[in-house]
Amino acid sequence: MLCDFIFLDNNVKTPLYRQIYISVRRSVENGSLKKGTKMPSIRKLSSDLGVSKTTVTSAYEQLCVEGYIINKPQSGYYVEAQFDSVPIVTDNPFETAEENKPYFEYDFSGKSIDDRIINMNEWKRYVKDTLNRNNLLTSYGDEQGEPTLRSALQKYSLGTRSVNTNGESIIVGAGTQPLLYILCSLIGLGKRVAVADTAYVQSELVFSSFGYEIITAECDRNGVTVESLKKIKPDIIMINPNFTRLSGENMPITRRLEIIEYARNNNALIIEDDYNGELRYSTHPIPCVQNYDSENTVYIGSFSKVLLPSVRISYMAIPKKLTAEYKLIKHKTNQTASKTEQLALASYIDNGRIDKHLRKARRIYLEKSKVIVESIHKYFGDDIKLLFNETSLYVTICLKYDVDSCKMLKILKQNSLDIMNSDLENRELRLSFSGIEKEKINQGINLLYYAVKECKK
Repeated sequence: MLCDFIFLDNNVKTPLYRQIYISVRRSVENGSLKKGTKMPSIRKLSSDLGVSKTTVTSAYEQLCVEGYIINKPQSGYYVEAQFDSVPIVTDNPFETAEENKPYFEYDFSGKSIDDRIINMNEWKRYVKDTLNRNNLLTSYGDEQGEPTLRSALQKYSLGTRSVNTNGESIIVGAGTQPLLYILCSLIGLGKRVAVADTAYVQSELVFSSFGYEIITAECDRNGVTVESLKKIKPDIIMINPNFTRLSGENMPITRRLEIIEYARNNNALIIEDDYNGELRYSTHPIPCVQNYDSENTVYIGSFSKVLLPSVRISYMAIPKKLTAEYKLIKHKTNQTASKTEQLALASYIDNGRIDKHLRKARRIYLEKSKVIVESIHKYFGDDIKLLFNETSLYVTICLKYDVDSCKMLKILKQNSLDIMNSDLENRELRLSFSGIEKEKINQGINLLYYAVKECKK
Protein backbone atom coordinates (compact mmCIF):
# COMPACT_ATOMS: atom_id res chain seq x y z
CA MET A 1 0.00 0.00 0.00
CA LEU A 2 1.44 3.39 -1.01
CA CYS A 3 1.70 5.95 1.78
CA ASP A 4 1.72 9.11 -0.32
CA PHE A 5 -1.42 10.29 1.48
CA ILE A 6 0.62 10.70 4.66
CA PHE A 7 2.05 14.21 4.70
CA LEU A 8 5.01 14.89 7.00
CA ASP A 9 6.73 18.23 7.48
CA ASN A 10 9.76 18.47 9.75
CA ASN A 11 9.65 22.26 9.64
CA VAL A 12 6.44 22.58 11.69
CA LYS A 13 6.03 22.23 15.45
CA THR A 14 3.34 19.52 15.15
CA PRO A 15 4.82 16.17 16.40
CA LEU A 16 5.38 13.54 13.70
CA TYR A 17 2.97 11.04 15.27
CA ARG A 18 0.30 13.74 15.21
CA GLN A 19 1.00 14.45 11.53
CA ILE A 20 0.58 10.74 10.70
CA TYR A 21 -2.63 10.59 12.73
CA ILE A 22 -4.09 13.68 10.98
CA SER A 23 -3.15 12.42 7.50
CA VAL A 24 -4.80 9.02 8.06
CA ARG A 25 -7.85 10.54 9.70
CA ARG A 26 -8.40 12.97 6.82
CA SER A 27 -8.05 10.16 4.27
CA VAL A 28 -10.68 8.14 6.11
CA GLU A 29 -13.01 11.11 6.42
CA ASN A 30 -12.79 12.14 2.76
CA GLY A 31 -13.28 8.57 1.55
CA SER A 32 -9.78 7.95 0.22
CA LEU A 33 -9.39 5.09 2.70
CA LYS A 34 -12.44 2.84 2.60
CA LYS A 35 -13.75 0.75 5.46
CA GLY A 36 -11.98 -2.62 5.53
CA THR A 37 -8.79 -1.33 3.88
CA LYS A 38 -5.73 -2.89 5.48
CA MET A 39 -3.24 -0.38 6.83
CA PRO A 40 0.56 -0.77 6.48
CA SER A 41 2.17 -2.57 9.38
CA ILE A 42 3.91 -0.49 12.00
CA ARG A 43 7.31 -1.81 10.87
CA LYS A 44 6.66 -1.10 7.18
CA LEU A 45 5.22 2.39 7.74
CA SER A 46 8.07 3.41 10.04
CA SER A 47 10.55 2.20 7.39
CA ASP A 48 8.76 3.91 4.49
CA LEU A 49 8.40 7.22 6.33
CA GLY A 50 11.80 7.13 8.01
CA VAL A 51 10.39 7.50 11.51
CA SER A 52 10.58 5.37 14.63
CA LYS A 53 8.17 2.52 15.37
CA THR A 54 7.13 4.38 18.52
CA THR A 55 5.98 7.32 16.39
CA VAL A 56 3.79 5.10 14.19
CA THR A 57 2.49 3.16 17.20
CA SER A 58 1.40 6.39 18.92
CA ALA A 59 -0.47 7.50 15.80
CA TYR A 60 -2.19 4.11 15.34
CA GLU A 61 -3.17 3.91 19.00
CA GLN A 62 -4.86 7.32 18.82
CA LEU A 63 -6.69 6.31 15.63
CA CYS A 64 -7.85 3.12 17.35
CA VAL A 65 -9.08 5.03 20.40
CA GLU A 66 -11.17 7.30 18.17
CA GLY A 67 -12.50 4.39 16.08
CA TYR A 68 -10.92 5.32 12.75
CA ILE A 69 -9.00 2.03 12.55
CA ILE A 70 -9.15 -1.30 14.38
CA ASN A 71 -6.41 -3.71 15.43
CA LYS A 72 -7.22 -7.32 14.55
CA PRO A 73 -4.89 -9.68 16.44
CA GLN A 74 -2.61 -11.79 14.23
CA SER A 75 -3.88 -9.87 11.19
CA GLY A 76 -3.03 -6.17 11.45
CA TYR A 77 -4.73 -2.76 11.37
CA TYR A 78 -7.83 -2.08 9.24
CA VAL A 79 -9.93 0.99 8.49
CA GLU A 80 -13.05 0.81 10.63
CA ALA A 81 -14.85 4.15 10.14
CA GLN A 82 -16.90 5.16 7.15
CA PHE A 83 -18.31 8.64 6.47
CA ASP A 84 -21.41 9.19 4.34
CA SER A 85 -20.69 12.91 4.07
CA VAL A 86 -17.22 14.38 3.72
CA PRO A 87 -16.21 16.73 6.59
CA ILE A 88 -14.79 20.11 5.64
CA VAL A 89 -11.00 20.10 5.96
CA THR A 90 -8.25 22.59 5.23
CA ASP A 91 -5.71 22.08 2.49
CA ASN A 92 -2.89 21.98 5.05
CA PRO A 93 -3.91 20.46 8.40
CA PHE A 94 -0.85 21.88 10.10
CA GLU A 95 -1.57 25.51 9.37
CA THR A 96 -2.91 27.39 12.36
CA ALA A 97 -5.17 30.41 12.46
CA GLU A 98 -2.27 32.43 13.86
CA GLU A 99 -0.03 31.47 10.92
CA ASN A 100 -2.76 32.46 8.46
CA LYS A 101 -3.39 35.88 9.97
CA PRO A 102 -2.41 38.60 7.50
CA TYR A 103 0.50 40.86 8.38
CA PHE A 104 -0.09 44.60 8.22
CA GLU A 105 2.82 46.99 7.80
CA TYR A 106 0.73 49.81 9.29
CA ASP A 107 -1.27 48.29 12.12
CA PHE A 108 -3.72 50.73 13.69
CA SER A 109 -6.05 47.91 14.83
CA GLY A 110 -5.17 48.02 18.54
CA LYS A 111 -4.78 44.24 18.71
CA SER A 112 -1.25 44.48 20.06
CA ILE A 113 0.90 46.70 22.25
CA ASP A 114 4.27 48.35 21.76
CA ASP A 115 6.84 45.70 22.72
CA ARG A 116 9.19 48.42 23.97
CA ILE A 117 7.10 49.04 27.08
CA ILE A 118 7.87 45.70 28.69
CA ASN A 119 11.13 43.89 29.29
CA MET A 120 10.04 40.46 28.06
CA ASN A 121 13.08 38.71 29.52
CA GLU A 122 12.28 40.17 32.91
CA TRP A 123 8.63 39.09 32.74
CA LYS A 124 9.73 35.60 31.64
CA ARG A 125 11.98 35.39 34.71
CA TYR A 126 9.02 36.04 36.98
CA VAL A 127 7.00 33.36 35.19
CA LYS A 128 9.95 30.95 35.31
CA ASP A 129 10.46 31.56 39.04
CA THR A 130 6.80 30.71 39.59
CA LEU A 131 7.07 27.53 37.51
CA ASN A 132 9.98 26.41 39.68
CA ARG A 133 7.81 26.57 42.83
CA ASN A 134 6.36 23.08 42.49
CA ASN A 135 4.47 23.24 45.78
CA LEU A 136 2.33 26.09 44.44
CA LEU A 137 1.55 24.56 41.07
CA THR A 138 0.38 21.11 42.16
CA SER A 139 -2.97 22.38 43.43
CA TYR A 140 -5.99 24.15 42.01
CA GLY A 141 -6.06 27.93 42.13
CA ASP A 142 -8.22 29.94 44.49
CA GLU A 143 -11.68 30.56 42.98
CA GLN A 144 -11.50 34.20 44.01
CA GLY A 145 -7.93 34.69 42.84
CA GLU A 146 -4.60 33.93 44.51
CA PRO A 147 -4.44 35.65 47.94
CA THR A 148 -0.97 37.05 47.19
CA LEU A 149 -2.24 38.65 43.99
CA ARG A 150 -5.37 40.06 45.63
CA SER A 151 -3.19 41.61 48.33
CA ALA A 152 -0.87 43.08 45.68
CA LEU A 153 -3.84 44.37 43.67
CA GLN A 154 -5.27 46.11 46.72
CA LYS A 155 -2.06 48.14 47.11
CA TYR A 156 -1.64 48.65 43.36
CA SER A 157 -5.20 49.85 42.70
CA LEU A 158 -5.07 52.17 45.71
CA GLY A 159 -1.79 53.70 44.56
CA THR A 160 -2.63 54.10 40.86
CA ARG A 161 -6.41 54.60 40.88
CA SER A 162 -7.35 55.40 44.54
CA VAL A 163 -9.56 52.31 44.82
CA ASN A 164 -10.89 51.85 48.36
CA THR A 165 -11.09 48.11 48.96
CA ASN A 166 -9.40 45.13 50.61
CA GLY A 167 -8.21 41.75 49.41
CA GLU A 168 -11.42 40.05 50.59
CA SER A 169 -13.52 42.17 48.23
CA ILE A 170 -11.32 41.67 45.14
CA ILE A 171 -12.19 38.96 42.60
CA VAL A 172 -9.75 37.94 39.86
CA GLY A 173 -10.73 36.58 36.43
CA ALA A 174 -9.46 36.09 32.87
CA GLY A 175 -10.97 39.25 31.44
CA THR A 176 -13.96 41.47 32.16
CA GLN A 177 -16.62 39.10 30.84
CA PRO A 178 -16.06 36.29 33.38
CA LEU A 179 -16.15 38.86 36.18
CA LEU A 180 -19.43 40.29 34.94
CA TYR A 181 -20.95 36.81 34.92
CA ILE A 182 -20.07 36.48 38.61
CA LEU A 183 -21.39 39.95 39.36
CA CYS A 184 -24.71 39.32 37.61
CA SER A 185 -25.06 36.07 39.56
CA LEU A 186 -24.90 38.18 42.73
CA ILE A 187 -27.25 40.89 41.47
CA GLY A 188 -29.91 38.53 40.13
CA LEU A 189 -32.04 38.26 37.00
CA GLY A 190 -34.22 40.68 35.09
CA LYS A 191 -32.59 44.00 35.92
CA ARG A 192 -32.58 47.21 33.92
CA VAL A 193 -29.13 48.49 32.99
CA ALA A 194 -28.17 51.86 31.53
CA VAL A 195 -25.08 51.91 29.31
CA ALA A 196 -23.29 54.68 27.46
CA ASP A 197 -23.11 54.49 23.67
CA THR A 198 -19.42 53.65 24.05
CA ALA A 199 -20.11 50.78 26.45
CA TYR A 200 -17.98 47.65 26.55
CA VAL A 201 -19.75 45.63 23.85
CA GLN A 202 -19.05 42.22 25.40
CA SER A 203 -20.77 43.34 28.60
CA GLU A 204 -24.07 43.57 26.76
CA LEU A 205 -23.84 39.88 25.88
CA VAL A 206 -23.51 39.05 29.57
CA PHE A 207 -26.40 41.31 30.53
CA SER A 208 -28.61 39.80 27.84
CA SER A 209 -27.91 36.27 29.06
CA PHE A 210 -29.26 37.28 32.49
CA GLY A 211 -32.39 38.76 30.98
CA TYR A 212 -31.42 42.38 31.58
CA GLU A 213 -33.11 45.19 29.72
CA ILE A 214 -30.27 47.22 28.18
CA ILE A 215 -31.00 50.89 27.51
CA THR A 216 -28.55 53.38 26.01
CA ALA A 217 -28.35 56.50 28.15
CA GLU A 218 -28.19 59.97 26.63
CA CYS A 219 -24.76 61.61 26.80
CA ASP A 220 -23.43 65.12 26.48
CA ARG A 221 -19.84 66.36 26.46
CA ASN A 222 -19.45 65.30 30.10
CA GLY A 223 -20.80 61.78 29.67
CA VAL A 224 -24.03 60.11 30.81
CA THR A 225 -26.61 62.68 31.91
CA VAL A 226 -28.57 62.36 35.13
CA GLU A 227 -31.70 63.50 33.28
CA SER A 228 -31.53 60.41 31.06
CA LEU A 229 -31.04 58.20 34.14
CA LYS A 230 -34.19 59.66 35.66
CA LYS A 231 -36.08 58.60 32.52
CA ILE A 232 -34.57 55.12 32.36
CA LYS A 233 -34.72 54.41 36.12
CA PRO A 234 -32.01 51.74 35.93
CA ASP A 235 -30.99 49.18 38.54
CA ILE A 236 -27.45 49.27 37.15
CA ILE A 237 -25.42 52.09 35.59
CA MET A 238 -22.34 51.04 33.60
CA ILE A 239 -19.84 53.78 32.80
CA ASN A 240 -16.29 54.28 31.58
CA PRO A 241 -15.41 57.65 33.15
CA ASN A 242 -12.10 57.89 31.29
CA PHE A 243 -13.67 58.80 27.96
CA THR A 244 -16.75 60.70 26.84
CA ARG A 245 -17.67 60.22 23.19
CA LEU A 246 -18.63 63.78 22.30
CA SER A 247 -15.51 65.41 23.74
CA GLY A 248 -12.99 62.60 24.03
CA GLU A 249 -12.20 63.79 27.56
CA ASN A 250 -12.52 62.56 31.12
CA MET A 251 -15.89 62.61 32.83
CA PRO A 252 -15.48 65.65 35.13
CA ILE A 253 -15.73 65.25 38.88
CA THR A 254 -19.03 67.17 39.02
CA ARG A 255 -20.73 64.65 36.70
CA ARG A 256 -19.24 61.73 38.60
CA LEU A 257 -20.67 63.05 41.86
CA GLU A 258 -24.05 63.65 40.22
CA ILE A 259 -24.23 60.03 39.06
CA ILE A 260 -23.13 58.81 42.49
CA GLU A 261 -25.84 60.85 44.17
CA TYR A 262 -28.46 59.53 41.77
CA ALA A 263 -27.35 55.92 42.42
CA ARG A 264 -27.51 56.40 46.19
CA ASN A 265 -30.95 57.98 46.14
CA ASN A 266 -32.40 55.40 43.75
CA ASN A 267 -30.76 52.22 45.05
CA ALA A 268 -28.82 51.72 41.79
CA LEU A 269 -25.47 49.99 41.43
CA ILE A 270 -22.64 51.63 39.44
CA ILE A 271 -20.29 49.42 37.42
CA GLU A 272 -17.12 51.35 36.67
CA ASP A 273 -15.18 49.92 33.73
CA ASP A 274 -11.86 51.65 34.40
CA TYR A 275 -10.22 50.31 31.25
CA ASN A 276 -6.54 51.40 31.31
CA GLY A 277 -7.33 54.17 33.80
CA GLU A 278 -3.72 54.16 35.01
CA LEU A 279 -2.37 54.80 31.50
CA ARG A 280 -3.29 58.47 31.42
CA TYR A 281 -0.08 60.32 30.58
CA SER A 282 -0.74 63.78 29.16
CA THR A 283 -2.75 64.68 32.27
CA HIS A 284 -2.67 63.36 35.82
CA PRO A 285 -5.05 60.40 36.38
CA ILE A 286 -8.31 61.36 38.12
CA PRO A 287 -9.32 59.15 41.07
CA CYS A 288 -11.83 56.50 40.06
CA VAL A 289 -15.56 56.82 40.78
CA GLN A 290 -15.29 54.00 43.33
CA ASN A 291 -13.01 56.25 45.40
CA TYR A 292 -15.99 58.51 46.14
CA ASP A 293 -18.55 55.77 46.76
CA SER A 294 -17.21 52.31 47.51
CA GLU A 295 -20.57 51.11 48.84
CA ASN A 296 -22.50 51.47 45.58
CA THR A 297 -19.76 51.07 42.97
CA VAL A 298 -18.19 47.96 41.46
CA TYR A 299 -14.71 48.71 40.14
CA ILE A 300 -13.25 46.68 37.22
CA GLY A 301 -9.62 46.95 36.14
CA SER A 302 -7.58 45.05 33.54
CA PHE A 303 -3.96 44.36 32.56
CA SER A 304 -4.56 43.65 28.85
CA LYS A 305 -2.92 46.87 27.61
CA VAL A 306 -1.12 47.83 30.81
CA LEU A 307 1.01 44.67 30.76
CA LEU A 308 0.42 42.18 27.92
CA PRO A 309 -2.73 41.28 25.94
CA SER A 310 -1.83 37.61 26.35
CA VAL A 311 -1.88 37.93 30.14
CA ARG A 312 -5.63 37.70 30.60
CA ILE A 313 -5.95 39.00 34.14
CA SER A 314 -8.66 41.42 35.22
CA TYR A 315 -9.94 42.18 38.69
CA MET A 316 -13.13 43.43 40.28
CA ALA A 317 -13.59 45.23 43.60
CA ILE A 318 -17.11 44.71 44.89
CA PRO A 319 -18.94 46.61 47.68
CA LYS A 320 -19.06 45.07 51.16
CA LYS A 321 -22.78 44.40 50.77
CA LEU A 322 -21.99 41.97 47.92
CA THR A 323 -18.88 40.41 49.49
CA ALA A 324 -20.82 38.25 51.93
CA GLU A 325 -23.11 37.01 49.15
CA TYR A 326 -20.13 36.22 46.97
CA LYS A 327 -18.54 34.03 49.64
CA LEU A 328 -21.69 31.90 49.64
CA ILE A 329 -21.35 31.09 45.93
CA LYS A 330 -17.59 31.26 45.28
CA HIS A 331 -17.15 27.51 45.82
CA LYS A 332 -19.50 26.95 42.87
CA THR A 333 -17.31 28.99 40.49
CA ASN A 334 -14.06 28.17 38.70
CA GLN A 335 -11.04 30.41 38.44
CA THR A 336 -10.51 31.35 34.78
CA ALA A 337 -7.14 33.11 35.10
CA SER A 338 -3.89 31.14 35.03
CA LYS A 339 -2.55 30.47 38.52
CA THR A 340 1.01 30.71 37.19
CA GLU A 341 0.44 34.15 35.69
CA GLN A 342 -1.41 35.33 38.80
CA LEU A 343 1.53 34.44 41.03
CA ALA A 344 4.03 35.93 38.58
CA LEU A 345 2.03 39.16 38.42
CA ALA A 346 1.83 39.32 42.22
CA SER A 347 5.64 39.18 42.45
CA TYR A 348 5.95 41.67 39.57
CA ILE A 349 3.78 44.16 41.46
CA ASP A 350 5.26 43.53 44.91
CA ASN A 351 8.81 44.03 43.62
CA GLY A 352 7.92 47.42 42.15
CA ARG A 353 8.39 46.38 38.52
CA ILE A 354 4.87 47.43 37.54
CA ASP A 355 5.60 51.02 38.64
CA LYS A 356 8.67 51.21 36.41
CA HIS A 357 6.68 49.56 33.64
CA LEU A 358 3.88 52.14 33.87
CA ARG A 359 6.29 55.08 33.77
CA LYS A 360 7.88 53.70 30.62
CA ALA A 361 4.50 52.94 29.01
CA ARG A 362 3.22 56.46 29.68
CA ARG A 363 6.35 58.00 28.13
CA ILE A 364 6.23 55.83 24.99
CA TYR A 365 2.50 56.26 24.43
CA LEU A 366 2.77 60.01 25.00
CA GLU A 367 5.37 60.22 22.22
CA LYS A 368 3.26 58.15 19.85
CA SER A 369 0.05 60.07 20.63
CA LYS A 370 1.76 63.32 19.67
CA VAL A 371 2.98 61.85 16.38
CA ILE A 372 -0.42 60.46 15.36
CA VAL A 373 -2.28 63.65 16.26
CA GLU A 374 0.24 65.82 14.38
CA SER A 375 0.14 63.49 11.35
CA ILE A 376 -3.66 63.51 11.19
CA HIS A 377 -3.82 67.32 11.33
CA LYS A 378 -1.03 67.52 8.76
CA TYR A 379 -2.85 65.45 6.13
CA PHE A 380 -6.54 65.89 6.91
CA GLY A 381 -6.44 69.55 7.95
CA ASP A 382 -9.87 71.06 8.62
CA ASP A 383 -11.78 68.24 6.91
CA ILE A 384 -12.10 66.35 10.19
CA LYS A 385 -12.79 66.64 13.89
CA LEU A 386 -10.37 64.67 16.06
CA LEU A 387 -11.23 62.95 19.36
CA PHE A 388 -8.37 61.60 21.44
CA ASN A 389 -9.10 58.64 23.77
CA GLU A 390 -5.98 58.68 25.89
CA THR A 391 -6.54 55.70 28.17
CA SER A 392 -7.73 53.39 25.38
CA LEU A 393 -4.80 54.43 23.18
CA TYR A 394 -6.76 55.44 20.11
CA VAL A 395 -8.04 58.46 18.22
CA THR A 396 -11.33 58.94 16.40
CA ILE A 397 -11.34 60.82 13.10
CA CYS A 398 -14.77 62.35 12.51
CA LEU A 399 -15.07 63.05 8.77
CA LYS A 400 -17.21 65.86 7.36
CA TYR A 401 -18.19 63.82 4.30
CA ASP A 402 -19.31 60.30 3.38
CA VAL A 403 -16.95 57.67 1.98
CA ASP A 404 -17.40 54.40 0.14
CA SER A 405 -16.45 52.22 3.10
CA CYS A 406 -16.11 48.92 1.18
CA LYS A 407 -13.84 50.48 -1.41
CA MET A 408 -11.79 52.26 1.25
CA LEU A 409 -11.21 49.12 3.34
CA LYS A 410 -10.15 47.28 0.19
CA ILE A 411 -7.61 49.98 -0.63
CA LEU A 412 -6.29 49.95 2.93
CA LYS A 413 -5.79 46.20 2.78
CA GLN A 414 -3.93 46.56 -0.53
CA ASN A 415 -1.62 49.04 1.20
CA SER A 416 -1.08 46.70 4.17
CA LEU A 417 -2.92 49.04 6.54
CA ASP A 418 -5.38 47.92 9.22
CA ILE A 419 -7.66 50.02 11.43
CA MET A 420 -9.98 49.41 14.37
CA ASN A 421 -13.65 48.54 13.93
CA SER A 422 -15.11 51.91 12.99
CA ASP A 423 -18.54 53.47 12.67
CA LEU A 424 -18.15 54.39 9.02
CA GLU A 425 -21.87 54.99 8.57
CA ASN A 426 -21.46 57.91 10.97
CA ARG A 427 -18.23 58.99 9.27
CA GLU A 428 -15.97 57.83 12.11
CA LEU A 429 -12.56 56.19 11.72
CA ARG A 430 -10.85 54.78 14.81
CA LEU A 431 -7.08 54.35 14.87
CA SER A 432 -5.10 52.79 17.70
CA PHE A 433 -1.46 53.69 18.18
CA SER A 434 -0.79 50.97 20.78
CA GLY A 435 0.98 48.46 18.52
CA ILE A 436 2.30 50.36 15.50
CA GLU A 437 5.92 51.54 15.54
CA LYS A 438 6.28 55.28 16.05
CA GLU A 439 8.38 55.60 12.88
CA LYS A 440 5.57 54.13 10.74
CA ILE A 441 2.72 56.32 12.01
CA ASN A 442 3.22 59.28 9.65
CA GLN A 443 3.43 57.15 6.50
CA GLY A 444 0.44 55.12 7.67
CA ILE A 445 -1.69 58.26 8.11
CA ASN A 446 -0.52 59.46 4.70
CA LEU A 447 -1.76 56.23 3.09
CA LEU A 448 -5.02 56.47 5.03
CA TYR A 449 -5.59 60.04 3.86
CA TYR A 450 -5.22 59.17 0.18
CA ALA A 451 -7.47 56.10 0.59
CA VAL A 452 -10.17 58.25 2.22
CA LYS A 453 -9.76 60.96 -0.43
CA GLU A 454 -10.09 58.43 -3.26
CA CYS A 455 -13.29 57.03 -1.74
CA LYS A 456 -14.93 60.36 -0.95
CA LYS A 457 -18.54 60.52 -2.13
